[in-house]
Amino acid sequence: MPKALITCMHLQRHFEKFRSEFTEVGVEPFLPTINGQQFDADEIERLLPGMDCIIAGDDTIGRIALEAAQANGLKAVIKWGIGTDGIDKAAARDLGLPVYNTPGVFGDEVADLAMSYLLLLARGLHRMDASVRDGGWLKIEGRSLTGKVAGVVGLGSIGRAIAERCAAFGLEVIGADEQSLDGATLKAVRVAQTSFDDLLERSDFVIIACNLTTANHHLFNKKAFARMKKGAMLINVARGPLVKEADLIASLQEGHLAGAGLDVFEIEPLPDDSPLKTMPNCVLGTHNGSNTSDAVDRVNRMTVDILFDVLGCRPIAGWTPNRVV
Repeated sequence: MPKALITCMHLQRHFEKFRSEFTEVGVEPFLPTINGQQFDADEIERLLPGMDCIIAGDDTIGRIALEAAQANGLKAVIKWGIGTDGIDKAAARDLGLPVYNTPGVFGDEVADLAMSYLLLLARGLHRMDASVRDGGWLKIEGRSLTGKVAGVVGLGSIGRAIAERCAAFGLEVIGADEQSLDGATLKAVRVAQTSFDDLLERSDFVIIACNLTTANHHLFNKKAFARMKKGAMLINVARGPLVKEADLIASLQEGHLAGAGLDVFEIEPLPDDSPLKTMPNCVLGTHNGSNTSDAVDRVNRMTVDILFDVLGCRPIAGWTPNRVV
């Protein structure tokens, strides 16, 4: 009987919806307890060998784990969601091991969250809420959005959905991406493509929505923050290591940047001693952009379907899984 390791917390939470299907097609599921948000490299090295397939969350899946697991029959790695930065794709390529993900599934959900951060920062609603709960009646002179400039870094499905929402709020929207988008696409989402440096210099709100790669690690650092407008605000709904947090903290403390909305961090969960926790001009999340009931149901279904297809238990009908490697 094929064995499937399921380390994605979202699928684990709802696994009872799928248990009968696993029994029907003859796949044995393994759902190890997750302490925190994901498994590190050592834990995956211990768990993966002997499995025929894995539906992974944001785990670190390195070469050692992949080599050992493939030697014991691993057929594929299936990533729940979009980002595959935790998977050693070069090793998977060397081994001829397929890696799948589910692109284009969270554009609306993550874009909604990005706008939540933007609105909270612009109007200080999080601070007023805290004041009222504490018996106060704080009034904050916020910022109007109409006529301001929003810069979106990364114009994939998430970035384009963010651009549409920003434009609907009356913001001028500019975007930067390594790929040049065609005019029709840009017009449809009401964004003007520009260079990264130009975006930094012109934007009142900078929203990060790009993939994390080895090339853009710490893309937002001291140099980038210095190029941003004094009083600009940063929102990150992509990946934590895109931002060098020490440099962000320094810019906030110096008063150059006026605020930050961060759904992701370099270390997750955010360490207790992080100065970000003491800053009222920051709104902090829990890497939760994709976590709506609709999105979770959608991607749970997709990853289970990919699993059964890869294992030869039940072919997918009507769509083709996205193979990254």
